[in-house]
Amino acid sequence: MTTTITVAPRVELGMAAAEATLPLLPTGGTLEVGTPVFTVPQDLPAGLAVCARFSGVTQGEVAVVVGQDLVDALRQSPLGELDLTKAVQPALEAAARKLGPVVLEPALATEPEVGLGALANRGESVFVPLLEDGVVRAVLALVAVSWPTPAAARSTGKARAGFDLLHDVEMNVTAELGRTRMTVRELLSLAPGAVVELDRAAGSPVDLLVNGRLIARGEVVVIDENFGVRVTEILPPGGDRQ
Repeated sequence: MTTTITVAPRVELGMAAAEATLPLLPTGGTLEVGTPVFTVPQDLPAGLAVCARFSGVTQGEVAVVVGQDLVDALRQSPLGELDLTKAVQPALEAAARKLGPVVLEPALATEPEVGLGALANRGESVFVPLLEDGVVRAVLALVAVSWPTPAAARSTGKARAGFDLLHDVEMNVTAELGRTRMTVRELLSLAPGAVVELDRAAGSPVDLLVNGRLIARGEVVVIDENFGVRVTEILPPGGDRQ
């Protein structure tokens, strides 16, 4: 008699995501993946949780809890205080992409219990401890609105693998508030203080174009003293302007 054991997609994908973070997570030791659990672990390392939401083939959130030693090392760097969220961002991206092509929002740092507790309340989550000599040094957490099957996630990754050769190619990215049409006479009559009415209502999403092709929509945000766009919708390939 043969017994078949089926591993839940979130367990298999959670472990794959944890494996992907190991070479990218800045730590002083060698970590290994522990046993996944479905509730917030009680033995969280003292430190901070870096959390980021993602969207694409599925929506969800990914977080990594790092130890206080890493937090202190970044604060006391010889180059000055370094941003923890930026240091952990590559690990978050590698973990989330095990679910398929997704785009991460800017990461935020918070207390581990707060960050993982909020993540656990969003849906079916998985928490994977990262161990050093049997001691929990970090924790990877993932939640998804709908977990893809591991086979589907792998096939999506293979389909996009050929694009790896293009990863370093620079492309023009444009955020477009709206459009309008004007005659040459109207263009020539423009002067400082003139108001140009666009074809977009106030508060409408901003279009994000890559080399002139519409790929996403978002909302305008202010980052320090610069404008930015928070992506709220990823459009499918070949999506037409609406």
